[in-house]
Amino acid sequence: MKTFLRDTLLTIILTIVIFFLIQATVQVSIVNGSSMEPHLRDGQRLVVNKAVYQLHHPERGDIVVFRPPHNAGATPFIKRVIGVPGDTIEIKKGTVYINGHPLDEPYIKEPPAYTLSKEEISGDKYFVLGDNRNNTSDSHVWGTVPRPNIIGKAWISIWPPEYWGLAPNYTFNEP
Repeated sequence: MKTFLRDTLLTIILTIVIFFLIQATVQVSIVNGSSMEPHLRDGQRLVVNKAVYQLHHPERGDIVVFRPPHNAGATPFIKRVIGVPGDTIEIKKGTVYINGHPLDEPYIKEPPAYTLSKEEISGDKYFVLGDNRNNTSDSHVWGTVPRPNIIGKAWISIWPPEYWGLAPNYTFNEP
C-alpha cells in the first residue's frame, strides 16, 4: 500500500512539474487576419517558443508573437522582426533599408506602397513588419516593440494540417 501511495504521489508531482515546464516554455497562438500572408494564414495555429529569447535576443527575420505596445490588453500580434536595437530603418520606393542597405525580402506578398523616414531603433526595442506589407498594422504605423512585450518566437505550425511544419522564420545575410 505504501508503494502504491508513493508511486501515485510521485506521478502526480511529476505531472504537475511537466505541466508548469510546458506552460513556461511554449504556448499556442492563432494567426489573426492576413498581415502575415503569404506564409501564415488567418486561423493558422502556431506553437511559440517562449524560452528561446532567454538564451539570445530576437534576430532580424524571426517571426515573433508580442503584446502590441499601443494596446497591451489586445490579442497578441504576430509579425516579423526587421530592425533590431541600433539599426536605422528607412522605407522608400517599395524597399526597406537597414543601415542604408536594401533588405532582400523573398517572403513578402508585395513591396510596401508607403514610405517611412529614416528612423533609428533605440534602446531595447524592435521594428516589426507584417509580410503582407500593404495590409498590416505594424511598426510602420505605431512604432517599435519594447523587448518585454515579446512573448516568443513562432516555432511550429500545427493547424490546419496542410500547413504543418516549421514556422517560416528567415535568416538574413548581413550586408
